Amino acid sequence: MIDPELLVGTLSNILISSSMFILAALGFAFIFNMMGILNLAHGAIYMVGGYVTYQFAVAFGLNPWAAILISAVIFALFGIFLEKYCFRPFIGNFDFSVVVCVAISVILSQAVNIMVGTKIMSVPSLAEGIFRAGLISVSYERIAIFVTGGILAGIIIWFVWKTKMGQQMQAVTQNREAAALQGININRVYAIACAIGSGLAAVSGSMMGAFTNLNPFMGDYMLLKVIMLVIMAGAGSIGGVITVGVILGVMNSVLPVVTSAEVAEAVYVGLVVVILLFRPQGLFGHEFAI
Repeated sequence: MIDPELLVGTLSNILISSSMFILAALGFAFIFNMMGILNLAHGAIYMVGGYVTYQFAVAFGLNPWAAILISAVIFALFGIFLEKYCFRPFIGNFDFSVVVCVAISVILSQAVNIMVGTKIMSVPSLAEGIFRAGLISVSYERIAIFVTGGILAGIIIWFVWKTKMGQQMQAVTQNREAAALQGININRVYAIACAIGSGLAAVSGSMMGAFTNLNPFMGDYMLLKVIMLVIMAGAGSIGGVITVGVILGVMNSVLPVVTSAEVAEAVYVGLVVVILLFRPQGLFGHEFAI
């Protein structure tokens, strides 16, 4: 007989993992699809965003939700700075852009290591209490994280498909030169994409910092998952990111229950390799030239 607590715990982990993977991957995909830049600093932004939220919530005593909002705004502005001074000069030069992103990642990671070290921290709970219904019990915090992630993903999808700026983003993703010839301000689109991407990374890092613990290496793990997710989904496919995010969320939550963590990681990598062999453009994407 299936243990109800194990089943509910696994399902809630699937929902949370999927929503956080999707949020982080959407931000990464925006920058990659539009600018052709593999933002290897994305994981560091995800990690530092959680620590900034912790600082505002614990040191300054703000409500955790308000702290998350402030962290998102700070890193959205940071994303605009990165686009103008770190990404824009190297568009079209993949090697230099990778070096710049690695440098940013190292600076952010080392700054946190110096200031925090190995001290275990956690963002204060986002919602107290436990929801119970018969044999089912799940914390309100898990529900809040999933609902928030789902709402934000829905807002991003609406923004991309229903707003003028979102349509401009789609045009830039498909063909930058043609979009520019149609009068689209490419640099403004880039700036907004980087702002959204960095803000989403900070939000997902903050919520995972509440769900688990903060540590200086949490960004490396998420960056690996995000890169695998975007590769599997393919360039230019927001729907693909959502679908593959759910698939990875299921695998991330179920495989460690039935097998070891090492085997689970091997399955992830093997799946990416197989997809690249048979569909280099990913499951839902189009050919993308950097």
